[in-house]
Amino acid sequence: MQYINELRTHKRNEFLDITDEVRSLIVAKNVKSGVCHIFVPHTTAAVTINENIDSDVTADMTACLNKNIDTKCHYQHAGGNSPAHIKASIIGSSLTVFVESGDLVLGTWQGVYFCEFDGPRPRKYIVKIISDG
Repeated sequence: MQYINELRTHKRNEFLDITDEVRSLIVAKNVKSGVCHIFVPHTTAAVTINENIDSDVTADMTACLNKNIDTKCHYQHAGGNSPAHIKASIIGSSLTVFVESGDLVLGTWQGVYFCEFDGPRPRKYIVKIISDG
């Protein structure tokens, strides 16, 4: 079962919590046990798991990435978005999360985030759910 989900980002760098959208796919397909793969088919965006209770966490992540990946560096890439490519490579383009009892197996404070590094723009992410049964 593969699903393509579309979203719109609103900032140059942004973390969007997509946990509920991914969970809804698992519930809609009545998957009780298996794995859920989440893939971002963009070279300047990523996906990660992190704390989803305190928004300061994603603000801190954004600030640290921006501080450590210099926009003023002399990059060879003519697109002007080399920092976004670097951030996306550091964070990663895919995740695999276990599914048990009809839900994502996440820690108490964990959520799934779509990470935008070259926005704002329309984006998509792909979810593939593989059921054990």
